[in-house]
Amino acid sequence: MNARELFVKIMHYERVDRMPVFHWTGWPETIERWRSEGFPEGANEHEFFNASPMCRGTSIDLGLYPLFEEEILEETNEYRVMRQNDGVIAQLWKNRSSIPHYIDFILKDPSGWPEYKKRLQPDPGRVPANLDEEIETLKKSEVPVAISTMSLVGFLRNWMGVENMAMASMAYPDFFAETVDTISDLVCWAIDLVGPKMKIDMGWGWEDICFRTGPLIHPDRFKELCVPGYRKIAEKLRSYGCDLYLVDCDGMIDHLIPHWLDAGVNVMFPIEIGAWNGDPMALRRKYGKELRVFGGIDKLALERGPAAIDAEIERRKPLMAEGGFVPLPDHLITPDTPLKNVQYYLDRIRALRF
Repeated sequence: MNARELFVKIMHYERVDRMPVFHWTGWPETIERWRSEGFPEGANEHEFFNASPMCRGTSIDLGLYPLFEEEILEETNEYRVMRQNDGVIAQLWKNRSSIPHYIDFILKDPSGWPEYKKRLQPDPGRVPANLDEEIETLKKSEVPVAISTMSLVGFLRNWMGVENMAMASMAYPDFFAETVDTISDLVCWAIDLVGPKMKIDMGWGWEDICFRTGPLIHPDRFKELCVPGYRKIAEKLRSYGCDLYLVDCDGMIDHLIPHWLDAGVNVMFPIEIGAWNGDPMALRRKYGKELRVFGGIDKLALERGPAAIDAEIERRKPLMAEGGFVPLPDHLITPDTPLKNVQYYLDRIRALRF
């Protein structure tokens, strides 16, 4: 079986004899280190590691359309201050990987929403001219086929800033609900373009709305304002026979999981271990088999070498044997991780048998 077949079977608790071998990637500084350790310049990471990409999908554009015009406002040898194509003014560092420093926003409260809402509408320009060719290629894919389910909150956080977004969820609930409704309608429009023409293995959304102690939005507000949007997307996916809906959210997601599950989001990615000791097995015991996990391998174990890697895999083997769990490091591989450790980890996953 190829990686796609293994992934789908595992997520539906069908018996398999091995795990698919997926590789995410590392930070730019990580790749630079690997080059000094034998990774060829310009090489394809998946071919080099003999591992699969996590998924493939269409190139339908669900972002802001049209984008805002970029404008450089200040530039030094160390950083650039610019109006980004999402409308946000940010300071970006030139020589290191870092979250930008956000300076100002168009979308601070409901008054800025019309400028964004008009850029979040269905439009033929979002659809690639070769969509049918993409679909024919995806039908033959050997890795999972996912359709983007966008971000119902995470992009709003980017467009508004954390404080403005959190305040809006409390002070302007109708506005917040409208943003979720608008984005979820756009996602459903895209699913309708693809669903009748091919089998979608899963929806794949992004959020990153949690930090080390919990979510950036109160769980009660999340349930009230956001769950309807997720549920709308989940129902649309299921209307085309797709019953896997993944959300990519870093941080401590524990307080949002029950609401995601209630809305039909049933695959959590990547379950960061972090300082809060995220534990996919504990989550399985709490929520049962409706909760699936893609990830759950402590990326820092790869820094520490073979013994730590063996121990990390060993403690996840019961969940692998149970099903509904596909292992992957819980974020991008860190610059302190030697190339040989990544190869060792992938070889160990490749050798697993059940």
